[in-house]
Amino acid sequence: MSALPGSGAFAAFCGQWNGAVDQALRELLPSPDTAPQRLHEAMHYALFPGGKRLRPMLVLLGCQAAGGDPGRALRAAAALECLHTYSLVHDDLPCMDDDDLRRGRPTCHKVYGDALALLAGDALLTLAFEGAASAGADATAELARAAGSLGMVGGQVEDLASEGDPQRHSLERVRWIHTRKTGALITAALLVGAHAAAGGAVPAAVLEPLRAYGDRVGLAFQIADDCLDLTGTAAELGKNPLADVALGKLTWPAMVGLDQSLATARDLAAEASALAVPITAAAAGWRQVPAPALDAARLLLQDVALYAVARRN
Repeated sequence: MSALPGSGAFAAFCGQWNGAVDQALRELLPSPDTAPQRLHEAMHYALFPGGKRLRPMLVLLGCQAAGGDPGRALRAAAALECLHTYSLVHDDLPCMDDDDLRRGRPTCHKVYGDALALLAGDALLTLAFEGAASAGADATAELARAAGSLGMVGGQVEDLASEGDPQRHSLERVRWIHTRKTGALITAALLVGAHAAAGGAVPAAVLEPLRAYGDRVGLAFQIADDCLDLTGTAAELGKNPLADVALGKLTWPAMVGLDQSLATARDLAAEASALAVPITAAAAGWRQVPAPALDAARLLLQDVALYAVARRN
């Protein structure tokens, strides 16, 4: 996948906040020596060392884009990473995608066994809502909708159902899966951050362009993931490549080919990037945020859109 020009703003943002996100995760999780120790060990194993930490960074970005201090959203950011990691632990189980490599290490169930990995995922899921509550009831409800049967879990169900069912494959079906299995949580991360910025209700004028941005970034991200499964190495991905092909998964490249998939991902990234202006303009009208802060948020939003499709892992 060829690189797209980027400002480097998002990489710098991640470098600035990554340590604080990890610290927030450690404060949210029970320590590994707290009973039941083996369960808490498995939870820490799944979370540390982390992967891209994209979703917690999007919480912080959503907070900044809504005119808030990202530091106010750290506990909510940790919640998003807990929920995302639970989904990975469960996805890797033999009853799901049956993977043995995640984030460059053996998957949680390979180290701790299927039952404990399942329970570690359950514990991370429930812990996520404790963390999300720090951003208020609206944020918690947003996360619940994105993670449940109408969002991520529903997308996973249809993803599994599509395996070995080529007669029902269509671009509309793969879009339905991607927008729920991956896109819903990416969009929710941004909206949770906006709620954390406000400490209360956020006007639709801010939420709706942010939601439209997240929807496009989420779909672009998953299409890029489909492409990386074909072009990336295990060292780059931290997981086994060609896994989607082996399972006969319904992916964007399977429907339209690699080149057209890359073009679609870039088009979605461009659409998302264009939404950075109305997002920050709405925040400026709502909270009277100083121009330099909103300029920085606008640049970050644009750079994240590029990152979604130019990354190598």
